[in-house]
Amino acid sequence: MMVPCIRMDRECADICAFAVKSMETNSPFIQQICQVCAEICEACGNECKQHNHEHCQKCAEACFTCAEACRKMIT
Repeated sequence: MMVPCIRMDRECADICAFAVKSMETNSPFIQQICQVCAEICEACGNECKQHNHEHCQKCAEACFTCAEACRKMIT
């Protein structure tokens, strides 16, 4: 039951780490990377908020916050 959620969490963590690395290296693709990161974080947040575990709710909140921050980087 939690396998899709855990898989999404891992993918979200990977893209977030990649986005941070891209910012650190001043990548010319940072806007595209942040767009993808925002989409994945949003999807992860939506997946996590479906579960009634406290850690899932905290994860969803963090994902939505990250998605918002990524979108601000794009504009």
